Amino acid sequence: EAKSINKSLSALGDVVASLAQRGSKKGGHVPFRNSKLTYLLESSLGGDSKVLMVVNCSPVMWNSQETLCSLNFAKRCRSIQLGKATKHGSNPEVVKLRAELAALKDELRS
Repeated sequence: EAKSINKSLSALGDVVASLAQRGSKKGGHVPFRNSKLTYLLESSLGGDSKVLMVVNCSPVMWNSQETLCSLNFAKRCRSIQLGKATKHGSNPEVVKLRAELAALKDELRS
């Protein structure tokens, strides 16, 4: 299980590095299909979405190497410019739900 996790995180690191390089030059290949994790995250990482990454740092000495690796990974992630997030409000389901919500709010007011 640990091997699979490390392989997925390594693939995520490759994607992050590729996205960072693609920011400086357009058209580079991003290896999203190298793991299930990156394949699932493709629309979030490569699209026009906001991405938040949380890094867990341990204060104990015996985890210092792992913490250092995590902080280096976070530093690489921070260097990526994915572009401006856009709002996709034209989805028919979203429009329908918003109309239903407005009707329910009006019903509550009266």
